[in-house]
Amino acid sequence: MAKQFTLGKQERLKSRKRIEELFKNGNRFTLPSLSVLYQFSESPTSVIQFGLGVSSRNFKKAVDRNRIKRQMKEAWRLQILPLKEKTIAVNLQLFVFVNFIGHQIPDYKEIYAQVGSMISRLGNTKQINK
Repeated sequence: MAKQFTLGKQERLKSRKRIEELFKNGNRFTLPSLSVLYQFSESPTSVIQFGLGVSSRNFKKAVDRNRIKRQMKEAWRLQILPLKEKTIAVNLQLFVFVNFIGHQIPDYKEIYAQVGSMISRLGNTKQINK
């Protein structure tokens, strides 16, 4: 049985070139405490790659930054399945980079809700709904 709720090595956005291309040519939108950059590309293999960042200017302690990133990854991992199915149906690759722009450490419920609204907004883009 295949694992559904994973965030494996293939699903992490690590390439410096890809991240730079996202910042140059990607689309963006903001939510109350998230800034989202995304880009679609057509490919026979459908993959969603996800990366995130938390500013050290807003959160001085690495413990706080890591906590936010860990909670965001968990929320993403649990809610990504519908978006994954949509990208597979239309043979698209999706690259997403999220910056946390809030100034206070949120609780998990807030993060979960924001990530959910981000995923639904990504799922309603023109590229997927052709």
